[in-house]
Amino acid sequence: MKIKVGFGYDVHKLAEGEDLWLGGIKIEHSKGCIAHSDGDVLIHAICDALLGAANLRDIGYQFPDNSNEFKDIDSKILLQRTIELIESKGFFIGNIDSTIAAEQPKLKKLIPEMQIVLAGTMGINIEDIAIKATTTEKLGFVGNQEGIAAYATVLIEKY
Repeated sequence: MKIKVGFGYDVHKLAEGEDLWLGGIKIEHSKGCIAHSDGDVLIHAICDALLGAANLRDIGYQFPDNSNEFKDIDSKILLQRTIELIESKGFFIGNIDSTIAAEQPKLKKLIPEMQIVLAGTMGINIEDIAIKATTTEKLGFVGNQEGIAAYATVLIEKY
């Protein structure tokens, strides 16, 4: 068996009146992400980690933000396509560990729903996807509520 590890990071600027999508769910909040797609930083970080682990470049290479094909696209579709890409190289997901950095809204109660949605989208066991939330103690662009960030580490396997 061959195992590989990947790391992903994504950030988006927040603005009033935009939709906030995280972990495949729409969250009621006064601000949302400015993005070419739906701006789901968690899914984008997971995609980047998976693509990197499989040596398939990154999300911007696979799904360019200057392509009308991906304008306002649901990031769950990008995640499904990412799964197809890694599976085409013979890989499957071992596990995912991720963190969302946001000052507001508080995400703790929403994490189980995100896990259900993401596990279903990727066809993996809910126990294989960890999602954590943190703040930056009011420091930096996240702490000033100017943006939101997400980090993901993945393990992929190949028999």
